[in-house]
Amino acid sequence: MTLAAFLTVVLIHLAAAISPGPSFVVALRVAAADGFRVAAALALGFGLGALLWAGAAMAGLALLFEVMPMLFTTLKLAGAAFLLFIAAMMWRHARDPLPVVDASARPRSAISAIRFGFLTFASNPKPAVFFGAVFVGLVPGDTPLIWKAAILAAVFVNETLWYIAVARVFSLPAPRAAYARAKTWIDRAFGGFLAALGLKIALT
Repeated sequence: MTLAAFLTVVLIHLAAAISPGPSFVVALRVAAADGFRVAAALALGFGLGALLWAGAAMAGLALLFEVMPMLFTTLKLAGAAFLLFIAAMMWRHARDPLPVVDASARPRSAISAIRFGFLTFASNPKPAVFFGAVFVGLVPGDTPLIWKAAILAAVFVNETLWYIAVARVFSLPAPRAAYARAKTWIDRAFGGFLAALGLKIALT
């Protein structure tokens, strides 16, 4: 594998990571509601979820989905149900005020935030297909292990650092205050967006 091919894979994934989706919606809300450190833990969970699907695609799971479409359908429906659950909770608690974030306090649920971030990302099997499509064209089967490890590391870093940046921005006082003022409508809009994504995953 050449350095140019490696950088191409990294940049394609970075563009995909930055594009808005369920992870972005969840990251924004957690950052505004729970502060930077919990949202940074969530970002770590997203990175681990991306690592899971990138590793699975590299191991041939995308091809397995083609051979066993029922497996993909099962995972897809389970992921859609999880996103619909998140959407329902956002809608239900849209009127709840934001909790007061104590910057000096330890994160109250960093471990649960990592777990929640991982489940949010892992609930959508489509990244395995995305990574599989990218890897088929740019990562030949005989690619040395060191390059494969570098790709997986880059995927983890891309995903984690992007959502740490999102966490930093939306945990600051001004964005947080703006979010608090319109929380009910923003949460309901985001809940509707997640529900739509869940239905799209289930029906496509």
